[in-house]
Amino acid sequence: TPTKREIAAFEAGIKLGALYHQFVGSPVGMGTASSLERAMEESISLQPYVRRVVVRINRDMLKENTFGYSELEGKMIWAQVEIEYEGEGISARLEYDQESCYPLMRLR
Repeated sequence: TPTKREIAAFEAGIKLGALYHQFVGSPVGMGTASSLERAMEESISLQPYVRRVVVRINRDMLKENTFGYSELEGKMIWAQVEIEYEGEGISARLEYDQESCYPLMRLR
């Protein structure tokens, strides 16, 4: 039987995975990055056990094409979720790891 902490950690992984796979590829530009961040936060905050979610898009990585926008890539996303399951809280983060050249999810 999983502990409450293990369930909270599982839920954190589900939330970050959903955020990543739901939004990667979304059109984004300098003028719309903040509204996309808010949309990502609001979407994930609707899911069960979410206490707090923060999303930031690395604007230094936005390279707008000739049509004036970029596509959101996983390496551009920094996100943190705080989960509470039956009194047990946990925090997890998604962020790009330079060393592995990969967006990793970690418990904090």
